[in-house]
Amino acid sequence: MDQLAPRPQEHDGDRDGAPAEDEHDILTLAPDRDDEGDGRDEASKPGMPSRWIFVGVLVVVALALAWGYYRHAQTGAAATATQQRQADAVPNVRVVAARTEDGPVELTLPGETQPFATANIYARATGYITERRVDIGSRVRKGDLLVHISAPDLDQQLESAIATLGQVEAALLQANANVSQSEANLDLAKVNLQRAQALVGKGFETLQNRDQLQANQVAQGANLDSARAGVKVAEANVKAQGANIDRLKALTAFEDVRAPFDGVVTVRNVDLGALVNADASTGTPMFTVDEDDVLRVFVQVPQNSSLGVRDGLRARITVPQLPGKTFVGKVTRSSLALQSSARTLTVEVDIPNEAGALRSGLYAYVTLDIPRIHPDVVLPAETLIFDASGTHVAVVGDGDKVRMVKVDIRRDFGTSLEVEGGPKGGDKVILSPPATLKEGAKVKIEEEDEGEAPPKAATGTPSMSGAPRPPVPGGEGAGGVGAMADK
Repeated sequence: MDQLAPRPQEHDGDRDGAPAEDEHDILTLAPDRDDEGDGRDEASKPGMPSRWIFVGVLVVVALALAWGYYRHAQTGAAATATQQRQADAVPNVRVVAARTEDGPVELTLPGETQPFATANIYARATGYITERRVDIGSRVRKGDLLVHISAPDLDQQLESAIATLGQVEAALLQANANVSQSEANLDLAKVNLQRAQALVGKGFETLQNRDQLQANQVAQGANLDSARAGVKVAEANVKAQGANIDRLKALTAFEDVRAPFDGVVTVRNVDLGALVNADASTGTPMFTVDEDDVLRVFVQVPQNSSLGVRDGLRARITVPQLPGKTFVGKVTRSSLALQSSARTLTVEVDIPNEAGALRSGLYAYVTLDIPRIHPDVVLPAETLIFDASGTHVAVVGDGDKVRMVKVDIRRDFGTSLEVEGGPKGGDKVILSPPATLKEGAKVKIEEEDEGEAPPKAATGTPSMSGAPRPPVPGGEGAGGVGAMADK
């Protein structure tokens, strides 16, 4: 019972058709309890696995690899077929006709209304304000009295000058009288000399008396010349005193300060009894008057639009605080030269304001209708293609083949753009071109119902037709690992 003994009949290899090797293998599985003589049970030790187990495992692995290779080949073939179908497919695209714009460009710029003319009124006469007829906000006409300055010192200087003028005029009369007397004395000296000459020839007069009379004639002539010079001096004094009186009269006229033009008083710095000095360099202006029947707006036109600005160009002015109202003006002058710091052209727009609806100092928007130098092409923003070679658009040409055209953006309006150097007016440009679209590719133009907005491009990874790419058979991955994982 302790040891399994081999049975004699099991050596017969013909029984049950089992080979002799199997019997030997079975006997080798029996433990030998006599080994080592230590009495331990060898049956408790684990036996070596049979070779058939390894063979079975190898067969299973081989089958799995074969199945994975089959699935990988099947998935690759499906992906290749899908790519080929996509490459051979003619995508459907939406197109828009390029529009040519040759009308004026509307350019809106910020500006500030300013009075057409403004004047700071200073005192020209030193004195006290005795009368003030205007205040802040007063409407004045040209020549209206603003204030009266009492200047007694100036008035006294004028009266003194007038009196002095009377003195110099009397001196002129005296000089003229001296001239008349000198002329009479000269005539008498000439008569006496002629008489003495006649008497000397007859021997009734001495030569000495004749010589004295001759010297007297010369002296009377000199007195006449001196009297005439005195007259000229007196006349000059009269003119100088008259000019001084005119100056003082002009200064006294400044005692009445008047408005230089029609306008409104915007600043008042004096009141009754205030002392003012005739010093415009350091003094404070008494009033500031603005002419607001015409207002000016200065705007800075950028360089890309400056060449189209001309005098007489129509302008529209709007003020945020006056919604719904538009004021029409025109460009009256410009600086002609651009500012080098900002590359802008200073332009002045005049706005008629007889009704007084606008005020100076308002923030306003000025819209200029600037003529185009050359026509531009307008395209939707979704037609642009940006890549490493620059900005392009896809134009559908003859035979419905794609032609890539490079463009330069001139003006960006957000949803649309003005471009130059690109397609011409009327060319068919593809909307939302697929990323895989290439030069020379053939496309099919979708027909759209009239009045219907073009559909938006589908989201996700686009295919040649703009639709989402279909899933690859065998899961997201194209390899055998993905296929086995799905399985």
